[in-house]
Amino acid sequence: MVALIAGPTASGKTALALHLARVGNFVIINADSAQVYGDVPILSAQPTRTEQSMVPHRLFGYLDGTVPCSAAQWAADAKAEIVRAHGAGATPILVGGSGLYIRTLVQGIAPIPEVDPALRAFIRAMPLDEAYAMLQQRDPAVAASLFPADVSRITRALEVVEQTGRSIFDWRTEKTGGIAEEVDLRALLLLPPRDWLYARCDARFETMMANGAVAEVERLLARQLPLEAPIMRAIGVPEIADMLAGTIPAEAAMSLGKIATRQYAKRQFTWFRNQAPHDWTRFEQDINDSNINKFEIMFQ
Repeated sequence: MVALIAGPTASGKTALALHLARVGNFVIINADSAQVYGDVPILSAQPTRTEQSMVPHRLFGYLDGTVPCSAAQWAADAKAEIVRAHGAGATPILVGGSGLYIRTLVQGIAPIPEVDPALRAFIRAMPLDEAYAMLQQRDPAVAASLFPADVSRITRALEVVEQTGRSIFDWRTEKTGGIAEEVDLRALLLLPPRDWLYARCDARFETMMANGAVAEVERLLARQLPLEAPIMRAIGVPEIADMLAGTIPAEAAMSLGKIATRQYAKRQFTWFRNQAPHDWTRFEQDINDSNINKFEIMFQ
C-alpha cells in the first residue's frame, strides 16, 4: 500500500500524517515542491526537527536551493523511497500539495526526448512574438491552446516539435513510469472550507515571521544567489527580501506574504478539485481533534 495525503497549503496534511504515523509503521515522504529545499524549512512549512524525529521522513530539505527540481526528478526519487519503505516493511505516506509532482508519480510522464542544448538556447533567445508565430506554423493546435504571452509553454512546445517533429500534445498521450497500476494507492484530498483555510494561511505566515523566516532569507541573501534560483521564488522570500532591502516596511512584507500564501492555496485548491482523479477520497471539513481519528482505518 501507498498512502497519499494531498491538498492546499495549511490544510492540515502534516498534522494528519504525523497522527497516522504514530499509530502504525509509516514513512512520511514529501510531495511538496518547496519542501525539497533545505534553505527554507520555516518558510516552506517543513515538519520541525522534533516532528521529523518521531517517524522517518524522506525528501525533506534534501536539495540545495540553486538546484532545479523537476516533477520527473522528484517522481524518480519518490519511487526509490517507496521501494525503500516497502523493503523495510513500512507503509509510505506521500504528503504534499504539488499536484504536478503527484500526478507525474501516479500517472507517469510523457517520454519526450531531451532537447538539444543548442536548439533550446536558440529558441529561448527568440523574441516571444516570433516564437509564437513559429509555433503557430509548426504546431497550430498547441499554439491555439496557449496565451501569446505564455513564454514558458510556448518555448517548450516549440522545442519539442522542432526536436522531435511531433506535437507535445501527441507526446502527452504516452505516459510511462507511473505507479498507479503497481501499488494499492489510497488517496485522501483535504479540501477544507476556504475561510478556514485562508485564516490558517494568515496565522501561519505570522508565526513564520516571528520564528525565524527573516533569518532564513538573510542567510539566502548572504549567499548572493541569482534571482532565477528556484529558492529565491519561494513564497515569502521576495517579500522579506524587499523588507530587508528597505524597499517596503515590515507591515507590507507581512501583508504581501499573506496574500501570496492565500493565492497559492487557492491555486492548489482549484487544481486538486478539478484535476485529481474522481475516485480519490475528498474531505471537505477542517481537520480537528474530533475527526482526525476517522482516517486511521483508511490507511490500515
